[in-house]
Amino acid sequence: MAINDSLLQSPLGLVDSGDTAAANARAVLTVLVLGVACLIATATVALRAENIGTDTHIYAGVFEAMRHGQVTTRFEPGFVALTKISSVIGMSVVGYQATLFLVLLAGAAAAAHRYFNYLGSNREFLTFLCAALLFLFLSPMFVNASINAVRQGLATPFVFAALLAFHRKQWRGFLFYGLLSSSLHYSSLMYLGFAPVLLLRLRTQRIIAGVAFVAYCSGLSMLLVRTIAPAVYAAVMSYSSGAEYRAGVRLDFAVFSLFWYLLPFIASRLVREPYDERIKSSAAVYMAMVLPFLAVGWGNYSNRYLLVPWVAASFILAAIVCHARTPVLRHPLLLRLVLIPASGLFSYFVLHMVLI
Repeated sequence: MAINDSLLQSPLGLVDSGDTAAANARAVLTVLVLGVACLIATATVALRAENIGTDTHIYAGVFEAMRHGQVTTRFEPGFVALTKISSVIGMSVVGYQATLFLVLLAGAAAAAHRYFNYLGSNREFLTFLCAALLFLFLSPMFVNASINAVRQGLATPFVFAALLAFHRKQWRGFLFYGLLSSSLHYSSLMYLGFAPVLLLRLRTQRIIAGVAFVAYCSGLSMLLVRTIAPAVYAAVMSYSSGAEYRAGVRLDFAVFSLFWYLLPFIASRLVREPYDERIKSSAAVYMAMVLPFLAVGWGNYSNRYLLVPWVAASFILAAIVCHARTPVLRHPLLLRLVLIPASGLFSYFVLHMVLI
């Protein structure tokens, strides 16, 4: 029987009261650290100026307009409902921006919990959550999700949770998180549409991923879409049409994405069993989220197709660290101590718009 390393049992099978008190103290400390780190990050995002984040002024304008009645907008129903509720109850713009970021953090916590269960981890969940937030705060793509691609950012962790549920054939979880993510940003449907790939054999998944990678890097995928589905090609290229310099095959994005897929396999010897195999299994979920980019990631601002997988990479990295064979890497105290400085670095990234 597996024994939780945070608790010791007496010879009579009863949990020692001193150990219970110590575990409770650790939990309280972890919650305090999480609270401080999230407060620092939330305050920075909430108090940012309108020129920090490409669409910050647009969201603020829609929020203010909703105070005076119904507003016609192309925004998704879930996001509109969230904005409407925030405006009706009398929030300021600062409060609204804080609310959006807190929803993003709540989504990250939900995705972390789903991944934690996917791994069957024997760690304390709060420790794993600390690690997940640590690597999210260090990710420029998470900055992008927080202040730039806000609606897609809100949907991102729920897409990851949905695909994790699909991979384990937990259909209700997939439906719940899929609907939630789609209500926040319609692009979620694109990632969810590739979910059936996860039902295929591992060898078949890798063949599909390899062919898609070569097709993208060679420009073949762009040629095929332009020839077979010109309407799709036109729609992809029409996004922010004044930014043609960002269009075309991005080999740097493709190779960087491939690295995060290969990392669980490269680092598997550094991870304890059986978590090494479970983390490698989750790489299939990551690759399913990269497939939309490999299909149409030659359009303007193609990095928007990579927001979901690159944010998910932080969860995979957290899993590797939390289950590392080297004790110092997975030490709960270290993860807690580094989390607060990481939130400070995140604040620096936000204020200086350090994003991908």
